Amino acid sequence: MQTANPRQTEKKEHPSGDKRFKVLDITMKRAGYNQSALIEVLHKAQEAFGFLEEDVLLYVARALKLPLSRVYGVATFYHLFSLKPAGKHTCIVCMGTACYVKGSGKILEDIENSFDVKVGETTADGEISLGSARCIGACGIAPAVVFDGVVAAKQDSETVLAKLQSFSQ
Repeated sequence: MQTANPRQTEKKEHPSGDKRFKVLDITMKRAGYNQSALIEVLHKAQEAFGFLEEDVLLYVARALKLPLSRVYGVATFYHLFSLKPAGKHTCIVCMGTACYVKGSGKILEDIENSFDVKVGETTADGEISLGSARCIGACGIAPAVVFDGVVAAKQDSETVLAKLQSFSQ
């Protein structure tokens, strides 16, 4: 009678024990560890971790046999990826031509001044991450602001600041 080899029966885990790495492993395995799956893997990593930490980027680079510089370059090129932890809520101000002409620049400036936060940063209390987009494709409802993934139409500073204030309470 044969006994099972303990190494064959135990499940492979990331050395840190963090089960979120298993999600990345499944995604990379499904893609055949193909380097062209980098963006898909980074999306899954950000979904699992909330942002792309340096050790996650290194893990992906090693698994896909890519230089870390290439993985970092892709992660910093696309605005949907974040290398910093995000706040509980997000606010993205569209800075496209139609939105800008209708006042999105002023809205963004008022948010920065009222909440002491710059684009790409999170408020000190960790509640709100502020971002901007070149264009969200909602020109007919300009100026548009995206709160937690939901587009809000025809915004002004007063309305936006009130909404953000409600997030901080």
